[in-house]
Amino acid sequence: MTQTAIYPGSFDPVTNGHLDIITRGATLCDHLIIAVARHSGKSPMFSIDERVALLEAEIAAMGKTDTISVTSFEGLLIDFARTSGANAILRGLRAVTDFEYEFQMTGMNRRMDPTIETIFLMASERNQFIASSMVKEIANLKGDISGFVPKSVMKAMADKSS
Repeated sequence: MTQTAIYPGSFDPVTNGHLDIITRGATLCDHLIIAVARHSGKSPMFSIDERVALLEAEIAAMGKTDTISVTSFEGLLIDFARTSGANAILRGLRAVTDFEYEFQMTGMNRRMDPTIETIFLMASERNQFIASSMVKEIANLKGDISGFVPKSVMKAMADKSS
């Protein structure tokens, strides 16, 4: 049986923390689907197509296009997981506050479909503090974000602000 996991998020922008979870999560399954949420309740810096393209470029640079794919989705994550044939949802945790939210979400997803497991990965120590919202704020204030995002994302963010 092929093990397929979904790593959902807004990825606005994709950070080194996201890429760390993607790299480590991909070792736990045969196929990892990075699912970019269309309507996350946030006002995005990048369009859905731009976020997908930035992620696809990073996955290609990793040489992992055979085991990792990127797509967008709309609606309930559990419905997307079902239609994608996934048997797991991958989530990254940075802090206790992440756990509280994710714990509730996992419980709801489990009630809607008990066949789909949730796997939590702790952010690596060097990425525990990175949040897309903070990266955008630092960039807006002309701070150095080079330690938080890949070079391609840094360039895309600079292009957006000019």
